[in-house]
Amino acid sequence: MKNRLQTRFLFSLRLRLLASYLMLLLVALSVIAGALILLIANRPAPPEQTYERLAALTQGLNIREFIVDMASDANLAFIQDEIPEFLDTFSDSRNVRTLQIQVSQGKATVAYDSANIFQAEQEIQLFVDSYRDERLDNVLPRGVDQIYGGFVDPDGDEWLYGGVVFVPRRPGGLRMPENNIWILTEPRPKVSLQETLADFSSALGPPLLQAGLVGIIFAVILAALISRTIAKPLQRVAHAATDVAKGDYGVHVPVSGPPEVRQVAESFNQMTAEVRAAHQAQRDFLGNVSHDLKTPLTSIQGYSQAIIDGAAKDPKNAAQIIYEEAGRLNRMVVELTDLVRLEAGRLSMKSEAIDMAQLTDAVVQSLTVVAEKQGITLESHTQAMPHIAGDGDRLAQVLTNLVSNAIKFTPEGGKVQVVAQFKNQGVNLTVRDTGMGIPPDDLPRVFERFYQVDKARGPSRGTGLGLAITQEIIEAHGGTINVYSEGRNRGTTFRIWLPSPQMSTIISRPSDL
Repeated sequence: MKNRLQTRFLFSLRLRLLASYLMLLLVALSVIAGALILLIANRPAPPEQTYERLAALTQGLNIREFIVDMASDANLAFIQDEIPEFLDTFSDSRNVRTLQIQVSQGKATVAYDSANIFQAEQEIQLFVDSYRDERLDNVLPRGVDQIYGGFVDPDGDEWLYGGVVFVPRRPGGLRMPENNIWILTEPRPKVSLQETLADFSSALGPPLLQAGLVGIIFAVILAALISRTIAKPLQRVAHAATDVAKGDYGVHVPVSGPPEVRQVAESFNQMTAEVRAAHQAQRDFLGNVSHDLKTPLTSIQGYSQAIIDGAAKDPKNAAQIIYEEAGRLNRMVVELTDLVRLEAGRLSMKSEAIDMAQLTDAVVQSLTVVAEKQGITLESHTQAMPHIAGDGDRLAQVLTNLVSNAIKFTPEGGKVQVVAQFKNQGVNLTVRDTGMGIPPDDLPRVFERFYQVDKARGPSRGTGLGLAITQEIIEAHGGTINVYSEGRNRGTTFRIWLPSPQMSTIISRPSDL
C-alpha cells in the first residue's frame, strides 16, 4: 500500500511537471505567433509590385512622341504650359495621380499636382529608391531616366511614385526644363490580415509546429530528469517520515537535490534530532521521577511498617525519617508544579523595580550562618547599579538556590563568591565556588529536570529540579544563565545576565488561577 502511494505520488509529480512545461511551451509559442502576426500585419507591403504597375503606366505617357511633337526651337515657356495639360489629361484617362516637380539648387518644388494636394511651388521631399524597370528603359529616349521612391503628403499620407526625370540638356540636345520630373503615384499599400495569415501559414506555420514538437520532446525529457531530482529526495523524506511515525527516531535523510528540497531534508533531519532528544529527555525524566519517588516512598513504607510492627528500635528516629522523606516528596511536587506552570506561562510573576545589589547582599547574609557551620567562606561583592524590572521573590529564589548548591558542594575550608555588577547593558550575577566541580560530560545536562551530578541517593539529596526552575525564571525575565567548570574538584561558576532597566520588560505571565 505504501509503495503504491509513493508510486502514485511520483507519477503525479512527473505528470504535473510535464503539464507545466507543455503549458509554458504553448503559451510561449502562442505569444510569439501572435506577436509575429501583429508585426507582419502592421508592416507596409513591399513596394516592388507598385513600382511595376507605375512603370507600366509610365510607358503610356509616350514620352518619346511627346518630345518629337515639340519643335526643336520651341519656346521653353510654351512647353512648360503644355506639360500640366498633358499630365492632367493622362491622369483623367488612367485614373492615376500625376505630379510635375522641378528641382533647382537641391530644392524640389511641385509645379503641378492633379490631386491639388500640393500647391504650386510648394516644397516636396522625395525619397528615391534603387528600383529600375528594364522594359521602361527600352522605350525612354536619351536624356530621360526613370525614377522611383516615395513621399509624404502635407496631411501625413504615404505615397509611392514612379516616373521619369529629364536630365539637364546638353548643347544641341533636347530643349526641356532642366531637372524636370514627372511622376505617377499610388498610396503606399498595407498588408491585409488575410495576406498576413496566408504568409504566416505558408512561411512561419511549419517552423513553429516543428519547434513545438521539438519542445514537447525536450519537455518530456526535462520533466523526467527534474522530477527524478525532486521526487527522489522527497520520496526519501516520505520513507523517513513513515519510519519516524513507527518510532524509529534515529533515521537520517541524505541532503541532496535542488536548494528547496535540500532545505526540506535539512529541516527534517533537524526535526528528527530534536524529536530524538525530546524522546530521550522524556525517557530520562520518567526514569528519574520513578526513581526519586520510589526511594522516599520505600523509606516511608518501610519505617511505617516497622513502627506498626513494633520492630523499630528508635520510633522517634523512624518518624523523623518519614517526616523528612514526606517533606522531600512535598517539595518535589511543589517544584514540579512550579516548573510546569513556568513552562506553560501560567505562574504568577510580578514586575517591580529591583535593586539587585541589595537583593544579592540579603541572600548572602541569610546564608552566611549555613556557610559558617560548614567552615566555608561566603563573600559578596556588589556595586551600585540601576534597578531592574522583575519579580523579587523569584530572583531571590534563583540566588538562594545557586548559593545553597555552591555551599552544599564545597568542602570545608572552601570559598563561595557572589558578584553583582553592571555589565553589557545589564546586570551580571556570578556565583563561583571552589567545590567539587562538574565533569565536562555533565555540563550540558545540569539544567535538565531531575538530572543530578551527585548520583548518591539518600534523604539529603535534592529533587533535581532547582536548576531547571532557575533557568525558567531567568528566561522569563529575558535573561540568560550559563554554567562553567574545569572538571572534578576544580569549582563551578554560574553566570546570570539580566537586561538593563531601560530595556528590561519581564515576559508577560497571566496570573495563576
